[in-house]
Amino acid sequence: MSHTTEEIPQNDHDPTGTTTGTATGTATGTATGEPDSGRPDGVTKPAADQPRPARSWEAVRHLLVRLHFYAGVLVAPFLLVAAVTGLAYTFTPQLDQLVYGDRLRVERVGDEPRPLAEQIAAARAAYPEGTTASVITPAGPEDTTRVVLAVPELGENQRTVFVDPYTAEVRGELTTWFGSTPLTTWLDDLHRNLHLGETGRLYSEVAASWLWVAVAGGLVLWIGRSRGQRAKSARGVLLPDRKARGVRRTRSWHAATGVWLALALLFLSATGLTWSGYAGERFGRLLDAANGNAPALDTSLPGAEAPAEDHSEHAEHGGSGDKAADADPAGFDAALTAARAAGLGGTVVVTPAADAASAWTVAQNDNVWPVHYDRVAVDVAGGGEITARTYWADHPALSKLSKLGVQGHMGVLFGVVNQIVLALVALGLTAVIVWGYRMWWQRRPTRDDRRALAGRAPERGAWRRLPLPVLVLGIPAVIALGWALPLLGVTLAGFLVVDVVVGAVRRRRTA
Repeated sequence: MSHTTEEIPQNDHDPTGTTTGTATGTATGTATGEPDSGRPDGVTKPAADQPRPARSWEAVRHLLVRLHFYAGVLVAPFLLVAAVTGLAYTFTPQLDQLVYGDRLRVERVGDEPRPLAEQIAAARAAYPEGTTASVITPAGPEDTTRVVLAVPELGENQRTVFVDPYTAEVRGELTTWFGSTPLTTWLDDLHRNLHLGETGRLYSEVAASWLWVAVAGGLVLWIGRSRGQRAKSARGVLLPDRKARGVRRTRSWHAATGVWLALALLFLSATGLTWSGYAGERFGRLLDAANGNAPALDTSLPGAEAPAEDHSEHAEHGGSGDKAADADPAGFDAALTAARAAGLGGTVVVTPAADAASAWTVAQNDNVWPVHYDRVAVDVAGGGEITARTYWADHPALSKLSKLGVQGHMGVLFGVVNQIVLALVALGLTAVIVWGYRMWWQRRPTRDDRRALAGRAPERGAWRRLPLPVLVLGIPAVIALGWALPLLGVTLAGFLVVDVVVGAVRRRRTA
């Protein structure tokens, strides 16, 4: 007869126990349901000799156990890599200051900075290649001005020249990628694709796609466990059982830590998927269908014959324009003056007009809460008139959530506090994964005739005992999830194929 997870004996080396791990990392149990037959491979007697199992809601739990186990064992390595590389990326602001501080920071020697035209002239004198793509004003009184140059030889990268705003002295240059320093770019690529290009991005999307599955399944298993009153109390859910020994002690640390991390991990999973390769493309379709994209800034000048494209997204990152002639440095001061008069404060990105029929753009680039992302189009040749404007307050809710979610995921939305929280989450996730694998090892059979390096997987075939309503609603839901999260669907199908093959081989051996 089938029984719940907590009814199974829980000694330190119990080969028939099952997981009740939570949240993330690795599920760690082995078979649940029918008692162990005593065979060396743990296979019960042939199905032909047993009555057809009855459908029950307990089968839902058994299915979650098996799903959580496979998500942990097979996907946990991807999650571990994401946690470690994400931890390194979290501290890129401090690392940038340590490595490039002589270019990023200056000693304030005056109250007013020099005109942008003078700073640009100094940068162009030192680095005459390419054209001026944009200028980023200092974020603080001790920060340098960034003159971003579009150099064809650099491709998507730019050359950013750092200028002392008080003396117009050039402090140096770096090859940047959308405003990121070489070190930040390297760590970003490591976290996103392991420096393997588009193929490497599959690892991070697999991790993000399965993270929420492991979290949700683990929470259900841990909160819904049925053994003892401790499981029904808040203390039993939120705190580890320090009186337990062996695998139960490891499991309680794995589970309780996962509960504390659950919300943060769900957030990281959702935000990571929004700019992933396949799921991100689906999310883009959703934004288009729901009119959830950021409003476009109209940079076409009144009466102009040729409409201009909106370069604001490139401008936010110090984008790379490819203009035939370099922009007049005086135009940057005129555009900045007009934008300040229109109320754009803080650090801004000033981007020249794409052509004679287009306006200049000035975009706020304040990523720390409360964020500021207003943008204006300025007719510099027409006396600095504001021809168009978009307000952050007018962005659709989905656009705001997506933008803020990305900044929070990157650790910049709440400054140092954001970094500390992400670092703790990364360390906690690493611990949960290690505890999960430790549980799997602790579940291993230790009898002389049945020794193994790790515990067996939970029982197969739980889906055959699922109630019909679960099957009727669950199958379409899984198909929909597979469409929305393609790598989740593909890997889940792969798990099922492997599971069916393994089951067939075992049945043949038993026969």
